[in-house]
Amino acid sequence: MTERRILRRIRGTDTSDGAGVKLKRIIGQPGLDMLDPFLLLDEFRSDQANDYIAGFPEHPHRGFETVTYMLAGRMQHGDNHGNRGDLKPGSVQWMTAGRGILHSEMPQQENGLMWGFQLWVNLPAKDKMTAPRYQDIDPEHIPVVTPADGVTLKVIAGHFGDATGPVSGIVTAPVYLDIALDAGAGIEVPLPEGHHAFAYVFDGSDAQVAGEELSRSELAVLSTGDSVRVAGREAPARVLLVAGQPLQEPVARYGPFVMNTPEQIHEAIADFRAGKF
Repeated sequence: MTERRILRRIRGTDTSDGAGVKLKRIIGQPGLDMLDPFLLLDEFRSDQANDYIAGFPEHPHRGFETVTYMLAGRMQHGDNHGNRGDLKPGSVQWMTAGRGILHSEMPQQENGLMWGFQLWVNLPAKDKMTAPRYQDIDPEHIPVVTPADGVTLKVIAGHFGDATGPVSGIVTAPVYLDIALDAGAGIEVPLPEGHHAFAYVFDGSDAQVAGEELSRSELAVLSTGDSVRVAGREAPARVLLVAGQPLQEPVARYGPFVMNTPEQIHEAIADFRAGKF
């Protein structure tokens, strides 16, 4: 196996989105505008209600997919097509916005910890105007494996050994893994060689990725290769390991619209204003 190494390190920047939800933006900031096919990665984490209570009121999307992974707290999602559902701890929603949808995510709590991630995944030109769809996945449907002593791995998308993640039918063939590591425990994780990939430490003080220390809230952009080693150091840690097939297409983006040309962005804005979503 050809082991991947760390090419770049990026720290999240503090910002806010929606109606003022405080979050940490890791992909989609000046230091890392995108990592094809990934357009954005946000981590939201606070036990202060004022940081999240206003939520993400109704807003449009076109041309890409949003992936919400809840670690703690509850959100209710809804859209202008009548879809409703609850995002509870451990659940995942993979939403394909396609040709257009008006979507909201609002807290279902007034206190306590709200913690999770939102990842944006680009769609290829041929699929940008596809019909919107959801994959709402409860935590009990996410395979959990223990491939080594002290290692627990949740397979949200892609494969690990005999375990297959419940997310399916995504053109970028993503791998999305949540890896919990005891102190000193480690594992070699296979990854498709042609995929772009990143690792992000989101719990504990640090972890070891590709033989190097990676601190909490630090993202590593990984080189090509077909595997990467992740390990705990002096204390337990959790790492997101995500990979996807790059699209290698032009990207035109304006807020919640991601297309291939400026003309398509103008069309998306016009369609939204005309109530065509």
